[in-house]
Amino acid sequence: MGEVVRLAQERVVGILTWREGSRFSEPDYLRRLVLAGRKLGARVYLFSHQDVNAAQRKIRGFTPKKKGGWESRWQPWPDVVIDRYRRRVPQYMRLRHSNLFTFANSPFSKKWRVTLMLAKDERVSQWIPETAIYAPGAVRAMLKRYKLLYIKPGNGTGGRSILKLAARDKGYELLGRSKTYSQVKAKLGTIQGVENWVRRWVREQRISDGNFLVQQGVDLALVGNRVADVRLLIQKDERGEWSVTGRGVRVGKAGSSTSNLHGGGSAVPFLPFFTQKFGESRAQLIAEECDRLAHRIAEVLEERFGRMMEFGLDIGVDAQGRPWLIEVNPKPGREVFRQIGEKETYRLAIQRPVQFALQLGERKPV
Repeated sequence: MGEVVRLAQERVVGILTWREGSRFSEPDYLRRLVLAGRKLGARVYLFSHQDVNAAQRKIRGFTPKKKGGWESRWQPWPDVVIDRYRRRVPQYMRLRHSNLFTFANSPFSKKWRVTLMLAKDERVSQWIPETAIYAPGAVRAMLKRYKLLYIKPGNGTGGRSILKLAARDKGYELLGRSKTYSQVKAKLGTIQGVENWVRRWVREQRISDGNFLVQQGVDLALVGNRVADVRLLIQKDERGEWSVTGRGVRVGKAGSSTSNLHGGGSAVPFLPFFTQKFGESRAQLIAEECDRLAHRIAEVLEERFGRMMEFGLDIGVDAQGRPWLIEVNPKPGREVFRQIGEKETYRLAIQRPVQFALQLGERKPV
């Protein structure tokens, strides 16, 4: 592969991700990330755990070809690494907890642990629905306080394995999306029937070895028979300060228990959606509270886990216009902005991680 040549003053950013052969997870986004780095004057490349030669301080890095696909060659050691690895395999975990790199983002805990931690922090607890780890009897106990519950995996993604449970006048309605995205419906007459049904769901729909959560349901049906929620992206900017990049609204398919785009949902711009529902001045207040929530959550999580660079927040807004935090993702997608036609927001959402990594690299001691 030849000698590794690094130009004087050249800034190098590595992106740690999963790969198998020349196949990468989220290739479209990562391609855009590399190209955004080039425009900022940096050398940016992808690599995985198997590509690191620590003894010689060089890395087999991958960059996009003009006509598609990837090419690889030995690359210089990165000043900063952006972690986009989404699979907690042992080889990745060993590398992640080594001292080989300066990472732009710290390791994060499982979603269910984060939710329970946030619920106990008085700075943010007002926005967190009541949540408990699933155990026999948990659903029955929570139904005494709320008529709507969600049972969901604590390490899930893309809206899979989520079950919506609603108490009605004559029994209970269950609506879920399995881990293969197929829709499931049931109507039951007794609480014991519900307990039995949920126990089977948890056993069959478990993702890896994660816990399930039982969570106070927030009525998100702002559009008739459709779930709607907010995807907000907060990122560190080129000064290293938290800034809300954008907000979009995801609207689920009719009758679906989730709003996820993977499950057939659609995306619409934030302010027009909430202006139509609540009026212009109230929509602006909702936007401000969502932003305040995001800044506070980012502050609390960074304090707990160490340096972070971005979070995708799923925020539910109920029929009274009150925001609730549904979920936090430390390695978020950003396709919602492309879908709603906010090209500048989408461009900024891709550019900011590299800007922050470059700013972080400049602060490193020589």
